[in-house]
Amino acid sequence: MPLGPEDLLTVGEVSRRTGVSVSALHFYENQGLIFAERTSGNQRRYPRHMLRRISLLLVAKRLGIPLAEVAELFAELPRDRVPKKRDWDRISRHWRSHLEARRQEIERLESELAGCIGCGCLSMSRCRLLNPADKLGKDGSGARLLMPLEG
Repeated sequence: MPLGPEDLLTVGEVSRRTGVSVSALHFYENQGLIFAERTSGNQRRYPRHMLRRISLLLVAKRLGIPLAEVAELFAELPRDRVPKKRDWDRISRHWRSHLEARRQEIERLESELAGCIGCGCLSMSRCRLLNPADKLGKDGSGARLLMPLEG
């Protein structure tokens, strides 16, 4: 008998169907990205519609979308029912705009890189690629971080 959207799957079944390790599924659950019910024996059972969430997590990973951003979007999805097409369309629109912004940034970097390689100056005081707006120059001379670390 085929499974319906409300049927529950074991963690092993979900792992086999998605290719995601059991430990990764536990991690995603701990992060609130997917949800499981517990049996009377305290075993996880995932609603079948979690397969779509997991698939989208894999797509987001491939696209370089941070899990924190995925979590924000997934927080808007219903937990108690299978998400509707409009729910998925909202996520798709958001990611499309996110990818467009990334594409534009890559094009800008490509242009700056071409100019940087073409000019050959390798000047830290004038290079817009390595030292945009000479933000580090105001701190005086000497070694500086080229890109601030995100924390």
